[in-house]
Amino acid sequence: MEGQKSSEEEEGLDGKGVLHRWQGYSCTVNPERVLLPRPVLQAALGISHGVILTEGGLVYSFGEQPWKLDLKYQVVYPVLESSLSGRHVVRVSAGSFHCGAVTEDGLVYMWGENSHGQCGVSGLSLVPNPNRVNIIDDETLPPEHVWVTDVACGAQHTLALSGKHEVWAWGTGCQLGLVTNMFPVWKAEKVEHLSGRYVVQISCGGFHSLALVRSLLDPESCPQSMNKCGNCKQLIYSMIDKDDHVIISDNHYCPLGVELTDAKQDQISKQGSLALTPNIEPTEPDLGYSEDYCPSQKALDESNQGPTESRKEEVHSEPIAVSMNDSSKAPLQRLTRTKSSPYPDEQALKDYLKRMSDQSLSEHFESVSSLGSRPPSRQTSLKDPYRLDQCDKPAFPSLAAFNTGNNIELKASDFAPVSSPDSNPNSILSSPAGNCALEMEDFVGDDSFEDSAINKVVSPSDPLISSGSEEACDNGLLTVGHLLRPDESLEAKNSASLTDIRIDFTESNSRRRSLPALLTQAVSPSALHRGCGSKTRAHNISGISEKEKLLPSLFTEVWSWGRGQEGQLGHGDFLPRLQPLCIKSLNKKEVIKIVAGTNHSLALTAQCQVYSWGSNKFGQLGHMNSPSTVPHLVKMSDGIRVWDVAGGQTHTVLVAEGDCIQPILYYSGEQVQTGVNSTAGTYTQTPALLPFCMNIGYVSRVFAGGLSCMALTDQNVMGFTATLHEMASAERKFYCTLSRLKSQILRPLLARESLGSYLGQTTKNLFRSVAGCFSRLCHLTGQNATSLTNFLQHCRDITSLAILRMAAIFLETYRDYSSPVGDFLVIGGFQALVKPSQECFGKKLELVQKLIELKEKNVLPSDLLQNLFYMPLQHLHEYGRLLLKLATCFEVTSLEYQRIHDVCSELEVLVHHLSKQRKEAEMTHAFWKNFSGKSLESLRKPSRRLVCESSNKGLTLQNAGRFSVNWFILFNDALVHAQGTIPSKKFFSSHFVYLLATLWVEPFSDENVGVSGLKLTTPEESFTVLASSPLEKGKWLRAINQAVDDVLGVGLGEKGLSLSTSLRADPPISRTATYTFTKEGRLKDATYSGRWISGKPHGKGTLKWPDGTVYCGTFKNGLEDGFGDYMMPNKTFNKYDRYKGHWKEGKMHGFGTYWYATGEVYEGSFQENQRHGHGMLSSGRMASPSSSSVFVGHWLHDKKNGYGVFDDITKGEKYMGMWLEDQRQGNGAVITQFGLYYEGVFSNNKMMGKGLLLCEDDTAFEGDFSEDWVLNGKGVLSMPNGDTFDGIFVGEWGSDLKVAGSFIKPSLFETEKKENKTLPVGRYAVPAEQKWKAVFEECWSRLGCESPGQGENKRAWENIAVILTNSRREQTDGLFSPGTLSRSQCMMLESLEVIPQHMGPVTAENYDSIRRYLIKACDTLLHPLGWLLETLVTVYRMTYVGVGSNRRLLQQAVEEIQSYLKRIFQLVRFLFPGLPEEGSFIPETSGRRGSDSLCSSFSSDTTQQGWIVSSSTLLLPVLLPRLYPPLFMLYTLEQEREEEVYWDCVLRLNKQPDLSLLTFLGVPQKFWPVSVCDLGEKKEILPSTKEACFATAVETLQQISTTFTPADKLQVIQLTFEDVTQDVQALLGQDFLWCMDDLFPIFLYIVLRARIRNLGSEVSLIEDLMDPALQHGELGLMFTTLKACYYQIQKEKTTGF
Repeated sequence: MEGQKSSEEEEGLDGKGVLHRWQGYSCTVNPERVLLPRPVLQAALGISHGVILTEGGLVYSFGEQPWKLDLKYQVVYPVLESSLSGRHVVRVSAGSFHCGAVTEDGLVYMWGENSHGQCGVSGLSLVPNPNRVNIIDDETLPPEHVWVTDVACGAQHTLALSGKHEVWAWGTGCQLGLVTNMFPVWKAEKVEHLSGRYVVQISCGGFHSLALVRSLLDPESCPQSMNKCGNCKQLIYSMIDKDDHVIISDNHYCPLGVELTDAKQDQISKQGSLALTPNIEPTEPDLGYSEDYCPSQKALDESNQGPTESRKEEVHSEPIAVSMNDSSKAPLQRLTRTKSSPYPDEQALKDYLKRMSDQSLSEHFESVSSLGSRPPSRQTSLKDPYRLDQCDKPAFPSLAAFNTGNNIELKASDFAPVSSPDSNPNSILSSPAGNCALEMEDFVGDDSFEDSAINKVVSPSDPLISSGSEEACDNGLLTVGHLLRPDESLEAKNSASLTDIRIDFTESNSRRRSLPALLTQAVSPSALHRGCGSKTRAHNISGISEKEKLLPSLFTEVWSWGRGQEGQLGHGDFLPRLQPLCIKSLNKKEVIKIVAGTNHSLALTAQCQVYSWGSNKFGQLGHMNSPSTVPHLVKMSDGIRVWDVAGGQTHTVLVAEGDCIQPILYYSGEQVQTGVNSTAGTYTQTPALLPFCMNIGYVSRVFAGGLSCMALTDQNVMGFTATLHEMASAERKFYCTLSRLKSQILRPLLARESLGSYLGQTTKNLFRSVAGCFSRLCHLTGQNATSLTNFLQHCRDITSLAILRMAAIFLETYRDYSSPVGDFLVIGGFQALVKPSQECFGKKLELVQKLIELKEKNVLPSDLLQNLFYMPLQHLHEYGRLLLKLATCFEVTSLEYQRIHDVCSELEVLVHHLSKQRKEAEMTHAFWKNFSGKSLESLRKPSRRLVCESSNKGLTLQNAGRFSVNWFILFNDALVHAQGTIPSKKFFSSHFVYLLATLWVEPFSDENVGVSGLKLTTPEESFTVLASSPLEKGKWLRAINQAVDDVLGVGLGEKGLSLSTSLRADPPISRTATYTFTKEGRLKDATYSGRWISGKPHGKGTLKWPDGTVYCGTFKNGLEDGFGDYMMPNKTFNKYDRYKGHWKEGKMHGFGTYWYATGEVYEGSFQENQRHGHGMLSSGRMASPSSSSVFVGHWLHDKKNGYGVFDDITKGEKYMGMWLEDQRQGNGAVITQFGLYYEGVFSNNKMMGKGLLLCEDDTAFEGDFSEDWVLNGKGVLSMPNGDTFDGIFVGEWGSDLKVAGSFIKPSLFETEKKENKTLPVGRYAVPAEQKWKAVFEECWSRLGCESPGQGENKRAWENIAVILTNSRREQTDGLFSPGTLSRSQCMMLESLEVIPQHMGPVTAENYDSIRRYLIKACDTLLHPLGWLLETLVTVYRMTYVGVGSNRRLLQQAVEEIQSYLKRIFQLVRFLFPGLPEEGSFIPETSGRRGSDSLCSSFSSDTTQQGWIVSSSTLLLPVLLPRLYPPLFMLYTLEQEREEEVYWDCVLRLNKQPDLSLLTFLGVPQKFWPVSVCDLGEKKEILPSTKEACFATAVETLQQISTTFTPADKLQVIQLTFEDVTQDVQALLGQDFLWCMDDLFPIFLYIVLRARIRNLGSEVSLIEDLMDPALQHGELGLMFTTLKACYYQIQKEKTTGF
């Protein structure tokens, strides 16, 4: 880098950025070097002055500068503009008599003559020093300054290009492109007709303006714009019926942004120029303008009348016929506007036209002939005839051939649109990309959206990338131009006004809130702004990316406006234009630079051609046409490529290159005599070479203005400059070659109708693919050539070279091109292409030989074509050579050298890869050429390449028949095994194709027998092949492994290129591939996509059968194993059966969910494809329309077997008992929705045997049953009042019963005894220990135990870790589960995966950690304990919710919970072997108190603190809250009668004041509070005070209803006693001790005031589930007190109140 810097410093002093100045083109011209202290970056020339920009942003000026008040003479040497110092100017421009500069901050400074407002300063005719011009966008909210990137100056106007690629203008004249009636325009205004377009460059002539615009979508891609103007919606083509002939013209001209209506008729426009006059139909009114822009008085009078609604609609929907003529006696006209238009109204336009009419025709001609120092002042006359038809499409009747006057006959079809009705609309050459259905997805798009180099998007009009038809005609090849002489071919091709400007409304928010004149709809701009403010465009035309800077777009258009008296606008006439118009003839010419001379214009294309038009009086156009109203090519010698251009007042300067690397200069125009300021009278006919150009150095840019020229040169220091020029020259030459190949070879071939018959459809489509890839390569080359030219002129930072910064795009484009060319070669495309090529280019293909510069002779035509299409790939060598040459200019340690070296390495790898691809394609082509048999012709595919084959018998099949012939052919994607009995490789009876992605190969050798070979494994078979020698074996093994690697992508680097052999490893045994099974069996015709191991599916994958059956999940050894989702169609119900769960060895095994097509859903365990274990089956109405039920319980071999609960929702019955083969068998219980309860023995699905039947009113029968609800045999019937029947009963319960036996009426003294007798419920029910055994067995199984308690503790913990890890992975991947885990859930799973380590006996600390671990485990469904707990909760709710919510089941419900605790505690002790038995005591160490006081306790016989080991302490806190609702409901139903008595007493006693209630309850008066504290204020207890005494204790006791476990409820009771004690001690002292006689009445008061609903249920729950260790301690006494209060309240007599 240091070396480069030093070289640049030396170059800057001696020869970098050196400016030379001269005039004329004679041999005696000697350019004068302009001496400046710093290198020059840019220069600009006016009529007689100039400005220069140097490094550091300094600006110098020289020449005649009359605006400088302190200068009275001409400045010969440049003088610094000191007022711009420190501004860091980046661009300068010179008009005829004023100057402009742009700073790096986007600010514009102007100085010079300002008589026409061209300096943007109001009130001054001269601006002596640079003055800032503020460009404000007033229509943005808030208004903002416009960032300017470039400025261009004309004679009386100035243009500025903004950072949003919009054009702003100020000054005087129609060249501003503004619709205004006020001149001069002092304030910069936006050129609205270019709004919505991406303007790349601007240039100003004397009185005209040019803009280079990036193309939008092709106008012809939109059907409605095919024959209509995109702005005024009027027809482009018109017919004129002359006296002797008919003229069809496309000379449509828009009404200059002004909306027109109500035109007069009977006016025929007449013009003497080449522009054709349209015909005006008699029914169509027209509007005429006089030559002096003065409208008729009638038109002005009528313009004040407001338009009606119908007239508005006519303006919007109907085309209007308008004609402009040069008659001074034009009839009166009318001009109206819509109210919403942002442009001047009728009166303003009238004033404008009046001012313009002040200028006479004589002034116009004077301005044309005048070449003096002062420019003309005004735009003159406007005359442009045009015609607008009312029909939607142009009508072309049968017309006879007519003569244009040039002895050339033209037909109507010659002027018709390109896509004529008889031509195929999908023609490869004539159809735009927007109109044809492309065969290749990357063949659509437009560079106006993204660069084609990245998005594979090319020009919408590029014929090489459009497809869909065998017929083709080129848009640019089959127009009228081929009938006219070359000099006149473009004269008749006129421009369309404002060609299809399409404004995307979604962009209006970021732009001005005004509509350009092209929008004629009456839409409010503000409404439009509001309606689309939130939307954004797909492509922001205001921004420019780094990629676009490095690779500029070639899809451009040239727009022009202003005066056209010399034809400098290029529209085929001499008319001025008020608004920018697109020059149609330059569309698709890839213009990259525009230059405006004083009265002529120039356009430089990417193909190094120059188009010129305008004034040619002094030969400045470089051709013989004078004047030229449309662009013509500048005549240059063959091999001369122009890459820069400049235009002056009467001359043009060109920078070109030929065989020499150093640039050369050409001059075309007026000769200037030495020392004389006037013209010499002589000029060039064609561009003349300037002989001094080789002596001034390497020219990078040229500038021209007035009569002077300037050239910016560099000296070749260290070869750096020469290398850069060589790179740019090579790229431009290469692009020109590619362009000729595309236009002269590809387009004619694609246009031939017979191409498809020669190639065939497949080969033709492949040729289209080659053409499309070639077009993208050509386009990228053109972009790079343009980028290199810009690099030479503006930037010298090597790292910004496109090929260095965007090397991946170049490499990808060349790879994309090489592949289809190779495919075309393999398929024999070049041989098939010979015939149509010879028909197009001659038998010897001379044109092809010329393009590839072939020196050999007698080359086959097919080889010529092959070399032609492979020729572009040879340019990669040129890239590498030039980059290496460039690298020598830098130090080895510099960053530039390293970057160049990296790209060279990538190029070298790519060259090697493409060379290898070509050799493979040639070898494959030779193979198919030599193989003439048709049996294997189906194997010939374009992308298939030959690797090796066994024609030399190097590989044979083991155990093959004696007369059988086996031939192995290895392709890049498959191994082919051909078999036959004829000893010739050309005839085979059969062949087998083995795809390499699913082919495994391993070597074997038997030294005893001396045999070596390869064992090949495929998904459906394995076979062994023998090698003729170890060398042959190694060859085939390497070849197969390498081919498999390439297919799998294992042997490819990051860029997709093959790695060297030394870096390769054997193909992976485990891989991902897709295969379709063909052999008979379960998998016939099934397709598997997923992971494989050694020929078998193994891992995650998807298996699909043709009938719609799909399995998506994991495999093991070729079978479904693990978690998977299986769907199978059910033809009966036309739905799918679906199983989602675990598999084992190809069968459903484990936990899963099965959705039946019948509507049933089973969720539970499977084994051998059958329901086996615990599960729940839900049957909907679809399965059985008359029933809906749910069964949860144990299954055995797909049948209900063991304990289970069956809820028949339709009948309203629930069965809880034993099952055998889908039938109720054994003990069980049935509850109905009517309150009937039965428990007893079932047999054959019936109540049969002993049983107990209970009714809601406590009527009970215990005896024999024979059917459901049918009594048959001995029994005892008990009545609620104590009466009983003892005997034989026959009949159905609920209907007539026959009874034979004894009736017993109890005596009076036995009545009370009978009432207290409880019914013997639960004797026939299934014991709690027998319930849900399958659930616990499943949990033990998940821990790795065959039976409860039988297993290894270590293995159980390992299984838990594996289950959690796999479940977390499946949840996180989201493959088989709908949701993903949160971060907290993942953290909990990770903590549970850690195996707790406890050595020795369990301490209090360990016990607490075990308790916390169990809480987390039970809260996690993926943990076996969590799954167990959730399943138990489900079955418990299924049993005791709904119909099961019956008070008869309370005892069973409590026993079931106690059974849960016992069996879960067994699991916990298995996982934590050091945990003591139930009831053991673990003392607290180091005085540490248990972290959870609800679970800690005191020893019953000591005062030592610690933990009492119990299942209640560990498990109830996590189990009971989930079971609390159904359990507590059973308690409330059981205690319903007692609760009513209790609650009635509570309500009555709570009506009394505190003192009355205390007195009633017998509370001693010493315990009565005297006062209470209410919100910090003491209040005395009055006789009327209510609910104030012991309020704290009352509130505490009320919390008992918010707790779940007995331990929590007991703690609430304990806190209540503590609150009472504190209140009493506050009255009686701290040494007060309770006695039961004092405590009970006070606690009774508290219970009454607490008003706890269902207190009896709370008491019963605590009593049933309380830890036995707490029954005899302090908590036990407190609970006994609460229980006594409950019963006491029921017995209180409240009649005394």
